[in-house]
Amino acid sequence: MSTARQGALGDTRVCPHCRNTILESAAICPVCRHHLRVGTRTTAGSGAAAASFSPLRVESTIRHPDGGEGWEYAVLLTVRDERGEEVSRQVMGVGGLRPNEQRSFVLEVEVFTPAGTTVRAVPGVEG
Repeated sequence: MSTARQGALGDTRVCPHCRNTILESAAICPVCRHHLRVGTRTTAGSGAAAASFSPLRVESTIRHPDGGEGWEYAVLLTVRDERGEEVSRQVMGVGGLRPNEQRSFVLEVEVFTPAGTTVRAVPGVEG
């Protein structure tokens, strides 16, 4: 697959290593962290967008109390636009917890800006 063309904002492609959907402008896959190629040259250092900042990072742990029956869980991610309308909803993972087991979860949003662009304080964004 050739991805040498410059696409529209938010265009996606499939990572050739892990097969996850990623941004077309990605120089490194955010899932498997492989460096990606555009045509025959590596995108690293070629002006591709790099993660500029992370306006959201949430970490949490759930623990099943000692005793009782096991729990099952589903990790859901819902993205909404400025009107509150659902853009996408996905199950990110499922599993089970036996008594006294725990699972930790991290949700992080990475924002990409064009190479050389500096980001000033953005209202409503911490990070």
